[in-house]
Amino acid sequence: MSLVIYDTMSKKKIPFTPINKGVVKLYVCGPTVYNYLHIGNFRGAIFFNLVRNWLERLGNKVSFVYNYTDVDDKIINKAKDEGKLPLEISEFFIKEYEQDFKRLELTQHDFNPKVSDYINEIIKFIQDLVDNGSAYVIEGEVFFEINTFDNYGKLSGKVLEDLEAGQRVEVDERKKNPFDFVLWKPSNIEGAKWSSPWGEGRPGWHIECSAMIQEILGDTIDIHGGGVDLIFPHHENEVCQGEGRTSKTYCNYWMHNNFLNMKDEKMSKSLGNIITGRSFMDKWHPEILKFLMLSSHYRAILNMSDEKIHYSISGLARVYSALRDAEFIRSQVGTEGKVNKKFQELLSSMDKKIETAMNDDFNTVEVIAYLFEVVRSFNSLSLEKKLKDANSGSTADYFICWIKSYGSLMALYQNDPPTFLEELDNILLREKGMTRVEVDQIVEERESARSKKDFQKSDELRDLLLSKGILVFDNLAGRSWEVKK
Repeated sequence: MSLVIYDTMSKKKIPFTPINKGVVKLYVCGPTVYNYLHIGNFRGAIFFNLVRNWLERLGNKVSFVYNYTDVDDKIINKAKDEGKLPLEISEFFIKEYEQDFKRLELTQHDFNPKVSDYINEIIKFIQDLVDNGSAYVIEGEVFFEINTFDNYGKLSGKVLEDLEAGQRVEVDERKKNPFDFVLWKPSNIEGAKWSSPWGEGRPGWHIECSAMIQEILGDTIDIHGGGVDLIFPHHENEVCQGEGRTSKTYCNYWMHNNFLNMKDEKMSKSLGNIITGRSFMDKWHPEILKFLMLSSHYRAILNMSDEKIHYSISGLARVYSALRDAEFIRSQVGTEGKVNKKFQELLSSMDKKIETAMNDDFNTVEVIAYLFEVVRSFNSLSLEKKLKDANSGSTADYFICWIKSYGSLMALYQNDPPTFLEELDNILLREKGMTRVEVDQIVEERESARSKKDFQKSDELRDLLLSKGILVFDNLAGRSWEVKK
């Protein structure tokens, strides 16, 4: 099947056809850089990395723009609190975010524009709206007049009459319509003010993305992405501005990833349940964060819990353990033989299933299930018992390349397997309040007891390890223990 995408505007899955064949213009709203980003902010970064990778695998050249909002009230307030200039705050947190992004080993975007670098383009955009009657100026402030735009609410499904009936905030009497939104506002804040035809000031939030999109990608783009919290008013107002300026379709496909909750509750300062992406990666691992995000469909609410985290650890260990064993088999046998025919046929059938799943609105849940199915089939071949068979090494190599190829779409399974599995063990040992030294000591005592044929003590030590979730075994790869995952 060809790629279909759930489009927020039409509220249904529709076939994807780029404006220009083989070229995709993709814009995703990036972070407002006033603090370290919480884990929910990383869902879009991780998911849309997959989107870009799949579009490229389908043969497209993707121009991916992911912006930084570095002009914003939150940044200004943070700067006041710390006695710094707003752009000092934003530059610091851009660098911090880029460190976190690097740890995730996602593909770098083609463009990372900052609002502060596009002030002239924003001013030109606003002036065009004023000139064509879509915006008006009052006391140095510029507003978009939504009555000049037909079908306001066509993206979000909001109805103006309903919004007006439910309005509780005090209305700015200067506006022609209570929902006219600001494009430019007066500002005398050092480091957050620029000269304009309407006086010194700074841009409103919504205009920033529209100006960067049309300057970098053109009047109409293929895909605009972001979190569901941005649908209204941010993306709704982007549509007004973009189409109000050009009278052309602003965007052909709107994609929105859903929220991430903490134990069935929305993350909030008042609940004290906000976890930054950095602290999560420090405690767990970037690979766990990526797997966690992709193990649920992007349009479903992802409920973060200890159970989910441990499911992710178990899922990753399942694949990495198979990769480790496959690498050992390949190193012992080489790759001169033939690939197991039935296994090759299975992987060929999985290629088709994965393509169907990815083309069905990026169904990563099914993709991961298919990868697990391939791992089970590989393990069932028991190639570690067939090291004298030249075909074992070739089959193991085929498996490794296949897993890593699909893993690269999701930025998963690219770590060195033994090293990564050891890191997982260390993470789980910390949870248990144990160290590798302690486990090694017990394992050595057990080996000593076995060598002395003191099987009672050997069994007692084995049971002690098992009670702590430590599995003890012997195999050709030289491992002696690991934490149960």
